[in-house]
Amino acid sequence: MDLVGWTMGTARAVLELTRSGVVRPVRPDRLLGMGEGLLRYGATVAAGCVAGAARHPDRTAIVDDAGWLSYAELHRRTDRLARAFADRGIGPGVRVGVLCRNHRGPVETQIALGKLGADAVLLNTGLSASQLTAVIDELGLHTVVADEEYVPAVRSCRVVTAWGAGPTTLEDLVARDGDAPLPLLPPSGHTIVLTSGTTGPPKGARRPAPHSLAPVAAVLSAIPLRAGEPVLIAAPLLHTWGNAGLLLSLLHGAPMILRRKFDPADVVEQHCDAVFAVPVMLQRLLETDLRWVHAPRIVAVSGSALPASLATAFMDRFGDVLYNLYGSTEVSWVSIAGPADLRAAPGTAGRAPAGTRLLIVAEDGAPVEPGGEGRVFVGNDMPFDGYTRDDADVERIDGLMGTGDVGHLDADGRLHLTGRADDMIVSGGENVHPGPVEELLGARPEVREAAVTGVPDDEYGQRLAAFVVLADGASVEADDVRDWVRAELSRFAVPRDVEFVDTLPRNATGKVVHRELVTRSG
Repeated sequence: MDLVGWTMGTARAVLELTRSGVVRPVRPDRLLGMGEGLLRYGATVAAGCVAGAARHPDRTAIVDDAGWLSYAELHRRTDRLARAFADRGIGPGVRVGVLCRNHRGPVETQIALGKLGADAVLLNTGLSASQLTAVIDELGLHTVVADEEYVPAVRSCRVVTAWGAGPTTLEDLVARDGDAPLPLLPPSGHTIVLTSGTTGPPKGARRPAPHSLAPVAAVLSAIPLRAGEPVLIAAPLLHTWGNAGLLLSLLHGAPMILRRKFDPADVVEQHCDAVFAVPVMLQRLLETDLRWVHAPRIVAVSGSALPASLATAFMDRFGDVLYNLYGSTEVSWVSIAGPADLRAAPGTAGRAPAGTRLLIVAEDGAPVEPGGEGRVFVGNDMPFDGYTRDDADVERIDGLMGTGDVGHLDADGRLHLTGRADDMIVSGGENVHPGPVEELLGARPEVREAAVTGVPDDEYGQRLAAFVVLADGASVEADDVRDWVRAELSRFAVPRDVEFVDTLPRNATGKVVHRELVTRSG
């Protein structure tokens, strides 16, 4: 980033952090401790922990299934854990896997690794033992910190148990401490996030620490978080969105509520002002007759597509508090839709926030005018250092990164997505996207959820197959599904295969795993 860009990004960050209440008068002694955290660790979870311990040491930092920790305790425990890690050979450039549900363990692990300049590799809890072994070997992991239920799948490196019993646990290491002094200015480690792997083997995406607080400013320009307000992070911490919630919460000095398993009845009981979730969690809330005990100001979702019907139904019942961030592991954010956008255009992915450049590009690389469809490219302040696999990269045009999605901008600058570029099928010479078919089926009252994908066809090359989960009590035939689509879309979009299923295969962030659907259809 050049000096002008860094200065503008910093100015935006100061403005947004002032609005959210982070930047305000502080006692000089506490200001020194906060400055130390930012100088040593940059805009990272480690800095958020150190700054929080200096500014509000007695404030609750984490509430989880094991109890609660203050910011001072979190800082002390992660210092001890970092020294214990160092005694085990973990330091700058060393990669440590994190394979956990949401609780203090993965948070403390990431903070401790940040204090050492080591790399944190966020592992998907849905990986099979063979996939996990392949990722561990490919990335050369030194250690994996895992919850007890995942430990048997870790076969090719050392293990520390984060939750449950084991030969060595995080609590053992915190109690043991270590002899090695913590580095004064550790090199900036990476957070390596695995791609969703819904259409192929997951890849590691390297994310260095942000160059400034500009990424925070981008999110805050569209999602009005406030300093010190309790936050429920229901989205998996192993995913980019859950980790974004973690960083934003720490920088805002927020008490973080973490639960190992998502339970709608537990969610509505929490006294929180903001919720970080994935769209399928909203669906699970709507399937109950529950109401908030304390209604949050913000329910922010990301990680998979937010259907228009789900957005409208959620706001009709729970209020206009919904925010939808569209992005990916590689590009972080692209656009954010607030309640007003989701009311005006329920299917929108939103607008580009502060400091973000959004472009729709035709096949020849030329920009597309509003209303025209093309591939989505974005540029923002969140660095991406490429994949850990040498033969993989994202498409780039004029300094912008491709998301792999197809969409268009409306007259008001809102982004609308058609679907993945590689999900488009060619059936009998016609290009067909599954996305509009999924949206149409998902809006039907008889349908709880639906997924549509392309499958091989001997005559037409490919055909669409629809997998439908019916709402309770609904009675629907395959021809009904075809008639719904035929009445609204082109004849090429009518799925010839319609299969009624009990559930859709999803990964930890709620994305449908399409390769498993293709296997079912085959």
